[in-house]
Amino acid sequence: MIPVISVDFMELNFQTLAPMIVALVGALVIICIDLSNKHLDKSLYIMLTVVFLSIDLVMVYGFSGAVRGFFDIMLVDGISILSQLTLLILSIAFVLLALGKQKLQEYRYPEYFALYLFAVAGFQFMVSSDSLIMIFVGLETSSIAIYTMVAMHNRMKTIEAAIKYFTMGALSTAFFTFGAMVFYSVTGTVELGKVSEILVHSDFNNYALILMGVTFMLGALGFKLSLVPFHSWVPDVYEGSTAAFAGFLAIVPKIAAFVVVLRVFEIFISAEDTYVQAALYIIAVVTMTMGNLMALSQTDIKRMLAFSSISHAGFVLCAILIGTTQATIGIFVYWILFAIANLGAFGILWINRNKTASVNGQNPNSIHAYAGLMKTSPILAAVMAMFMLSLAGVPPFSVFWGKLYLIGAAVNAEHLSFNMYLALIMALNSAIAVYYYVKPVVFMFFKEGTEVQDEVILSNSTTMLQTLLGVFAILSIASIFLVEPLIEFISYYVQISGY
Repeated sequence: MIPVISVDFMELNFQTLAPMIVALVGALVIICIDLSNKHLDKSLYIMLTVVFLSIDLVMVYGFSGAVRGFFDIMLVDGISILSQLTLLILSIAFVLLALGKQKLQEYRYPEYFALYLFAVAGFQFMVSSDSLIMIFVGLETSSIAIYTMVAMHNRMKTIEAAIKYFTMGALSTAFFTFGAMVFYSVTGTVELGKVSEILVHSDFNNYALILMGVTFMLGALGFKLSLVPFHSWVPDVYEGSTAAFAGFLAIVPKIAAFVVVLRVFEIFISAEDTYVQAALYIIAVVTMTMGNLMALSQTDIKRMLAFSSISHAGFVLCAILIGTTQATIGIFVYWILFAIANLGAFGILWINRNKTASVNGQNPNSIHAYAGLMKTSPILAAVMAMFMLSLAGVPPFSVFWGKLYLIGAAVNAEHLSFNMYLALIMALNSAIAVYYYVKPVVFMFFKEGTEVQDEVILSNSTTMLQTLLGVFAILSIASIFLVEPLIEFISYYVQISGY
């Protein structure tokens, strides 16, 4: 006799899935509207994207159900809510950058905005589960959407970048799958909470297999975080994308990847596994240092920001390595403050974009294109300089407080000698970064540029974009007053998660 399986739908706690369902429904609604009418303006799809992301945001913020849901696959704890709030707010800000004057190839297609919502839903799945299968589903949902979005820019460099991104992404997918398979073969489960219990209670039997699984996971997640040596795709993909989308890639996907890294490697950090700690230590230090050194020689600002984002990723990886509650709080404090400045910097590049003319006879993203900008557009030069100094960690701008908090977490942690060296390396890399961030400032204020037509400067600017840049600038300047409430807000969600 076949047993009857009864499922109580109330116990499934669909509230844990509701925010992602909103994003997925939004994507399908955009596709259906396009099928019924092919001649609607792109601004409608931008606003629909913002509306659905805003509903998604409200549902996440108002979440009050049980932590577990949907056969215990979903895990909506404080870390999940915090990371979802962060990536949704930033996703709304980035999609609003599409309200520029330029009519780009990808913005003509409603599918672009549908894919944007699919990608965001994938990120939400990644941060809202400790099941390796669900994390994989979210990872692939977001990755496939982003591969397509990069290719839709329809430029020669873009096609090359999309192929490179897809190829490397496929390899990282294989790594993640193999790593999950190894963990399952050792523990008999794919839920990270149970994996942790089994590994601790078994005194890490089959240690060689476990290290193999860790190695494959490092490869997979290292690609998503653009850690060295998995970083080679970053400058080409950023250069081939629009400045607005490059800024999105530099910030939002990495929030989801950092949460997954935190959940996976917290198992080994809390167990003080020497080999895993050593591997993370080496990767963090090399990523910070190599990212900075490669950024030093760049004359294209977009590529410079790409390499600098690699260095910032290594900086945040140090927080995961430290493994304290203060360090976990520091991950979100640092990345949110970094996002404000980075979003503003890419926003400046975006509104200066001109597809028919160059600035000063240069590529619009070239550092030489900004020579003498102080004379032609002093406000723009001042705002751009402020974002560059903020990214460099110069006080009192936003990123300085994030770096100070993370270095403080290293100093306050146990194993003082181990973490003091890490804090020193972080400080030295911050000093190196100042040089290449100040270079554009020097060109804008102290170099002579050729005369340019007024329409080239701010050629893609609209009232919405100028308002967004103004908000980012105010937030970066006022961060000295905002950082303490931000830490308190983040601390609440981190502490209820038990990290």
